[in-house]
Amino acid sequence: MWKVLLVEDEVFVRESVREIIAWEELGFTVSGEAGNGAEALDMIRQDAPDLVITDIIMPGMDGVELLRRTREEGFSPRFVMLTCMSDFEYVRQAMEYGASNYILKLSMSVNSLRETLRKISSELLRQQDSRDAGASVPAKSADSSAGTQAPLLPEEVTSHPEIQKILQYIHDHYPQDITVKSMSQYVMMGENYVSTLFKKKTGQTLIHYLHQVRVNQAIQYLIHSDLPVYEVGNRVGFMNDNYFIKIFKRLTACTPSQFRQMNKGKPETVSS
Repeated sequence: MWKVLLVEDEVFVRESVREIIAWEELGFTVSGEAGNGAEALDMIRQDAPDLVITDIIMPGMDGVELLRRTREEGFSPRFVMLTCMSDFEYVRQAMEYGASNYILKLSMSVNSLRETLRKISSELLRQQDSRDAGASVPAKSADSSAGTQAPLLPEEVTSHPEIQKILQYIHDHYPQDITVKSMSQYVMMGENYVSTLFKKKTGQTLIHYLHQVRVNQAIQYLIHSDLPVYEVGNRVGFMNDNYFIKIFKRLTACTPSQFRQMNKGKPETVSS
């Protein structure tokens, strides 16, 4: 069962949300209730839920602040915001921080809430399946000549679940088309928030980190293979030869061809 935390300062509304849904039929269970954001944040710290359904406007800590603080502290439950017609600036902010959906209180129905819960249940199942699949993949051999050697990161980076997911995705899929937008969709958070959080936790932009991973892998190909430069760039995710050479030179101070001539047979990586 997915755990749900209900957060609403109006007891009547909170009870209504709890009573109108047959939670277990949809794979959920209400694990806790809170009357304000501060109380809810303490409950999230103690027993992290899978889903938080929260009012946006509450005294003290509002729903947007609760979402922001939850993300900053490294918790990643889905959020559904309960709102009134006049709250749409708050809704916009909540979506920037990665809220999954919002529901208008005045028009809230069993069907709208059930549909939202089905959608979130499917997302949680996909996330769980992805993690299980990742856990079943054997680790790459440490002496593989083509293994990715990435910039070392401080320990606090890998302790943030959403940033860790992005880092792992980049390492696993660096030859593919990766953008801030695609990564924000992957972790279901706003683009601006992901961009800011990634920079805060790693000290560099997401794209700069991606370039480092790609160039580090390109270095392995340049040293340990005779692949043409254009093919090396293509294999690590640079579809444009000139752009590959430009980024490679920016990070290593020489072109791929020059690097190959100077370092053939000698393993190297770009430091972060």
